[in-house]
Amino acid sequence: MHEQFDCLIDSFIADKVGLSEDFLGEQLAAQLKAHLIELHVGQQFHSAGIGNQEVHHQDQSTRGDQIYWLDRQHKHPLENSFFELMDRFVLYLNQSCYTGISGYEFHYALYEKGSFYKRHLDQFRSDKSRAFSMILYLNENWLPEDGGELCIYHSDRVQTIAPLSGQCVFFKSSELEHEVLLTQAPRMSITGWLKVG
Repeated sequence: MHEQFDCLIDSFIADKVGLSEDFLGEQLAAQLKAHLIELHVGQQFHSAGIGNQEVHHQDQSTRGDQIYWLDRQHKHPLENSFFELMDRFVLYLNQSCYTGISGYEFHYALYEKGSFYKRHLDQFRSDKSRAFSMILYLNENWLPEDGGELCIYHSDRVQTIAPLSGQCVFFKSSELEHEVLLTQAPRMSITGWLKVG
């Protein structure tokens, strides 16, 4: 597992965007996808908003995904398996890079066909606790014509990343604006933030 952690961290240091093609592992990624679908069929998702608890509103013209927050209090074995993986990664990140991460928050995200999320920054003006953004994709057999790419805006270029199953994307929440392009197929991920303070 440290090999995947190193891959993510090393590529982040080299290019401000960490990438790991098999961070979750094939089995866990498939199980989490099945769990996401089960929750969506059970109508457990809700439309995502913009902003934090202080300033929060829904705007379908900016953001069209639906979310379900993961929580240890659910006592679901798959959610707990994911949290155990994140605990190991945070420990390794803090030990190797002295990042001071003290917590995290993650949710399932589902973009149905025709959904997108316009260009934005993950860190709030009124809350600087989000240090790193992480996106872990759950889309098997994703095709170029399915769209839904993540576009990350560097100072000198735009980086485009396909939402392929098992892949993890990692970057500083305060530095890089990004967007999700229009998706032509249901697009599933776990999205969240490593936090300080």
